[in-house]
Formats: sequence, C-alpha cells, structure tokens
Amino acid sequence: MNDLSSKFRLLHTMIRVRDLDKSIDFYTRLLGMNELRRTDFEGGRFTLAFVGYGDEESSAVVELTYNWDQAEPYELGDGFGHLAIAVPDAYAVCEAMEKEGIDVPRPAGPMKHGTRVIAFIKDPDGYMIELVQRD
Repeated sequence: MNDLSSKFRLLHTMIRVRDLDKSIDFYTRLLGMNELRRTDFEGGRFTLAFVGYGDEESSAVVELTYNWDQAEPYELGDGFGHLAIAVPDAYAVCEAMEKEGIDVPRPAGPMKHGTRVIAFIKDPDGYMIELVQRD
C-alpha cells in the first residue's frame, strides 16, 4: 500500500450550503478564495461549486454543494469540526469579519496551552472556520 498511498492527496472537503451565492461571496470576497468551477446537475437538482486558494490539481479545495430544493437549515452534527485557514493577522481579519456582520464566536488570541494566535468565525451556514495566524 505504501507505493500506492505515496500517490494519494487530499482533493476537497464538501459542505452543504443553503444559499450558494451568499456562500460563494463569503468564501471569495471575505476569505479571498477563488471560485474554481461551478456545475449544475439539473437531473439531480443540485449545483457543485469549488472554491480555493490554488488550482484543483495542486491544492485541497472546498466543495460547496447546493441542493436546489433544500428549504430547512442543515443539521451540522457533532462529527465535523472546522476548516482551517492560514491568515497573516487574525486580529485584523476578525475585525473585518465583524464589520461584515460575520459571527466571530472566538475572537483572535493565543490558543489555550499554547502561543499560536487563532480565532473562529462562522460561514453563512454556521460551519466553523478556524483562522490560524501565520507570518
């Protein structure tokens, strides 16, 4: 398996969203990702949109799945934790997010039992995004 697994790489993480345009705006305008591709599947009544910081061939990306007929919010469950994004200044990003009306449940500051500065924000569907300050 070692020979095979040396060719493995993480492709994407999929999350379900209720308002695709609002989610695309959050991940692109506010978090600086690029919309890489979007495909409608009329027969299945859903759209897949991929966003990320690099291209799909060399970077892990986020797949936003929009089910056209979903009226109720999704149950986020307790198994999923969060997405993590490196940022140069977590304090400044949190301040900017708050100005945009984004929920910041854990403001920027040193993590417990450590020195790395982190923060947590929520996307439009309530998914947690960890901001990890890195120079």
